[in-house]
Amino acid sequence: MPRAQSLNDTQLMQLTNRIHFRNLRGDIFGGVTAAVIALPMALAFGVASGAGASAGLWGAVLVGFFAALFGGTPTLISEPTGPMTVVMTAVIAHLTAADPENGMAMAFTVVMMAGVIQIILGSLRLGKYVTLMPYTVISGFMSGIGIILIILQLGPFLGQASPKEGVLGTVQNLPQLFANINFGEAGLGILTLLILFLMPSKLKRFVPPQLVALVVGTILALILFPEADAIRRIGAIDAGWPSLQVPTFTADQFQTMLIDALVLGMLGCIDALLTSVVADSLTRTQHNSNKELIGQGLGNLVSGLFGGIAGAGATMGTVVNIQAGGRTAVSGLTRAFILLVVVLGAANLTAVIPMAVLAGIALKVGINIIDWDFLKRAHQVSWKGSLIMYGVIILTVFVDLIVAVGVGVFVANILTIERLSKLQAQDVKTITDADDQILMSDTEKELLDRANGRVLLFHLSGPMIFGVSKAISRQQVAMEDHDVLIVDLNDVPHLGITSSLAIENTVKEAYDKGRQVFIVGAQGQTAKRLKNLGVLNMLPPNNVLMSRLEALEQAVALVNPQVVELNTTASSYL
Repeated sequence: MPRAQSLNDTQLMQLTNRIHFRNLRGDIFGGVTAAVIALPMALAFGVASGAGASAGLWGAVLVGFFAALFGGTPTLISEPTGPMTVVMTAVIAHLTAADPENGMAMAFTVVMMAGVIQIILGSLRLGKYVTLMPYTVISGFMSGIGIILIILQLGPFLGQASPKEGVLGTVQNLPQLFANINFGEAGLGILTLLILFLMPSKLKRFVPPQLVALVVGTILALILFPEADAIRRIGAIDAGWPSLQVPTFTADQFQTMLIDALVLGMLGCIDALLTSVVADSLTRTQHNSNKELIGQGLGNLVSGLFGGIAGAGATMGTVVNIQAGGRTAVSGLTRAFILLVVVLGAANLTAVIPMAVLAGIALKVGINIIDWDFLKRAHQVSWKGSLIMYGVIILTVFVDLIVAVGVGVFVANILTIERLSKLQAQDVKTITDADDQILMSDTEKELLDRANGRVLLFHLSGPMIFGVSKAISRQQVAMEDHDVLIVDLNDVPHLGITSSLAIENTVKEAYDKGRQVFIVGAQGQTAKRLKNLGVLNMLPPNNVLMSRLEALEQAVALVNPQVVELNTTASSYL
């Protein structure tokens, strides 16, 4: 019986997020602390997205609970984040404009679809590939999202509704926004920023500045603006369980919804896994990226089903959780339970919270998302990298998130391939006499010298990616005045298709000119690739060798039979 019980416990830990209760006190304290921070953030992101404060709270509860229960990072805190809110805002704005009656339901359907996409990526074990993109692209993308979040909060921060046209509309209407400032609300927003920026570090250890700003701003608003309609407030939030959202879509909008879901799902994957790396560094553990994506996907799927906005791993909440003692998923579950109690039992208390205070909190998040450290140093590291980063920022803010990432990754990879190809091209060498370009034995050098330039050794080294094919072709043009060609592949661990075709052309051209060709050292993937292309079948079996010395002996015997005896004698000493 004990053995069976132990087996069930092991299976339970494998199914869930390695849950155990050996750190219960630290996990509960970490969860309570994370919940205190999550409350104002969830309210701010829910309002900022356009779905409402309750959608932000339910997103924090549901994404946080299921991601903690089934994820792969025990200390990760998941909830609506700045980047996810930016995308969610665009999704809601577009779909409600296209279909006012069903737009919000379709937006929640997009959240469900994004969750399904994340589950699929995790099930296919693609987690390790999600964050494989250049840092310049990630930095530009995140900075662009931060700028978007700042721009979208300018209207509420100044006491006005955000322009319906989004980022471009806000930028175009900046003169009107500043000309019609509601100084009462703007004052509350400025007070919020002052608290967030200037609160002493000693006090931050005991209470998060976001909560202080929320409470102080709300109390001050009640004192200065007692009339209900004097300033814009959140309003009452429906207490009780949310109603089920039936998946809704139309044929006209399905393609747009699918693209939105892909953006939301991929951004959530990146956001969560980058935060998981931060958690690993703080706890000296290793997360399970594929399992984490499944947990994130389940969280977003359930959140969308019950009218919550999308979420992902939150760096701030995760770090605070760890610093407060959280070490297992019990901390994330505790946090979700506390927020659930708030939603069900204290929802009416949020009705008097000023919108400007939430705008100030969200605006500060946008400022924090911008990668200021790399922005200041990017041009010193690489001017090409800095151009990529600034280009991604501009495309993210003013064009489209997918376009920004796609163009950024494409350009960055092209530049990387170009650099690697130039470096690898240096290892493509042709020699006709002994020198120091290639490491050779004394016997090999002597044989090559005795060939009197009639034997050409074509030496390749390192992985031959497609960019190296140009170097192979250039060396092929330089191959003149020789009778025997030796293609040395001893130091080639990988041979790309394009480089394989370039070698094939080299061999064919040598044969067309009546030259003998030897291929040396082709093994593993290299030999398989050349065999599949038919290159090895073009040669006599005796011309496909593993030893460069043996190939040199045969080649020299063909062009200078007088040294055959010398070669044989030299080989006997090896």
